Amino acid sequence: MRRYLILFAVLFIFSCAETKKEEQQNQTSVEDVMDNVITRLYEKVDSKDYDSIDDTFMLQFLTDSEKTTLATRYQYFKVNVPVTVSLMRHLDHEVPFWLKESGFVKTNELVKNEVYEYEVWQKDFDEGWVNLGIPGFDMDRVVYFIAVGPKNSNEELTISERYPEEYSLEVFKKGAFTYHDWSDLKITELPKELEGQVLFTTVRGRAREAHVEGAFRKTIFPSSSQPDQIMLTWSADPTNSMDVQWRTKTTVKDGTVQYWKKNTSDTISLNASVSGMEDRMLFNDRYINRFTANLNNLEAGGNYEYRVGSAEAQSWSSVRSFKTEAKDADEFSFIWFGDTHRDPNWAEMLNDANLRHPETAFYSIAGDIVTTGLYRTEWDMFFGYSKDVFSHKPLMPVPGNHDRQDGLGAWMYYQLFSLPKNGPESVDPESTYAFEYGNALFLMIDSTQPNEAQTQWIENQLKNSNATWKFVMLHFPPYNFEEPYLDIQQEWGGLFDTYHVDMVMAGHIHYYMRSKPINNGKVVDSFKDGTVYAVSIGTNGNHDDIGEEPYAKKRFKEGQFYQYMTLTDKTLKYTTYNKVGEIVDEFLINK
Repeated sequence: MRRYLILFAVLFIFSCAETKKEEQQNQTSVEDVMDNVITRLYEKVDSKDYDSIDDTFMLQFLTDSEKTTLATRYQYFKVNVPVTVSLMRHLDHEVPFWLKESGFVKTNELVKNEVYEYEVWQKDFDEGWVNLGIPGFDMDRVVYFIAVGPKNSNEELTISERYPEEYSLEVFKKGAFTYHDWSDLKITELPKELEGQVLFTTVRGRAREAHVEGAFRKTIFPSSSQPDQIMLTWSADPTNSMDVQWRTKTTVKDGTVQYWKKNTSDTISLNASVSGMEDRMLFNDRYINRFTANLNNLEAGGNYEYRVGSAEAQSWSSVRSFKTEAKDADEFSFIWFGDTHRDPNWAEMLNDANLRHPETAFYSIAGDIVTTGLYRTEWDMFFGYSKDVFSHKPLMPVPGNHDRQDGLGAWMYYQLFSLPKNGPESVDPESTYAFEYGNALFLMIDSTQPNEAQTQWIENQLKNSNATWKFVMLHFPPYNFEEPYLDIQQEWGGLFDTYHVDMVMAGHIHYYMRSKPINNGKVVDSFKDGTVYAVSIGTNGNHDDIGEEPYAKKRFKEGQFYQYMTLTDKTLKYTTYNKVGEIVDEFLINK
């Protein structure tokens, strides 16, 4: 009997230990801890001291429970056999506070890729859970990555229940990549004993999860109960719809658009949807509300006036106006910019262009609207500097690599813009889309998304369109002096040739270039036989030398520009203006 009692006790203790291990996996997340820590910090620390916060401060400020979460919940998974975990730490990065305490030992080994060097830390783990902590409280985007191998090479390793699960497991070898947001960065050197192990890929954006050192920001355009950042876009037919978006502080819970035909008194009220938006490190305006209203059943070619606001809060904007696309419109103008990077000088140019060309139907930006798309401070500057232009004329943009950064997606961009959801099924909604205005088809392509996932959609759009004019806007320019995007040329260039895209508009490379007509990678004599590739820059160009481009017709290595395009059934007039309003490039295409 005693033997059974002892056996029962052993089993009970083992069961409790396993239960405790399982409970550890249900702890608070790093995100939850940092949300609470930042909230407490705002309550207890004066804003003038935010810039002095460092590792020492944080380790004193955190509770023991919070430290435990930050030391164990950044990355975790289960292994079926005893393993050795190798952690590759960027040499310029501070050593994470938990690394030595948890039993990791620094080796003499190094891992290298084409840009960085990493020292190798190792620790043995028994079968069961492996728990790892945050990279640190600073902002070294070259976050650590790990490789895992069985201690006994004869045993087959199985990894399960891993967090985060969205990043792939690869084979650790020369030529492997570690960061999904920089997949061209390949491993060039690693210890022989680590070759063939399981490589856990990641993204550089994970440095932001616990970033506090130098992370606090203050917006110069904070929200209030008064609606602001009022913007027009289209997500449906421009002849009979208009989308209106705006911002308030979170005390305003409801939003309404009141609109009417100009010179009439018949007012229609439409409730807007509302979504909260948080920027944790924006200490003077952490939370806001964003409102979106989709106006439908409008009259083609109609002139409308509107205001936005809250009946409950009794706060309303001034009256704005817009015009819907005329039915069978055979003549219109639009303006597009290359990278704007929320530059106040670009915004001055925008407002000047708006006065110079009051007939403009809409505006477009070819990506890199802001410099860091994960910071709402940047978007606040974009809207604040651009003033009221986009509350009268729609803005139809595409995202660039700065709007979608560090592998964390473009979630702020999607929350800010209401755009068509008619793009390829395998890319993010509203990132790639198409719309028609007048006699023109516009393919707005997110070139930061995988090329192959969009090819069939692009062909279908071009093949099935009867539009007189066909345009493509994307961020990465297929032709440029610095880094020609041969993958885009190879994947989509043939489609642009076959279905005769008239112009491809891009940014990214901070200079101006307008090509001669190109077909199959070669310059041709006539616009009817080739596509014009244009690269422009809304913020200032920054190149000392722009090399040689035999396919180029016009180039400028510096300056700020906008492109004003007027279309009729038979003609396209293209005019480029510089910052002071001078015409610096122009041409005409006749159909």
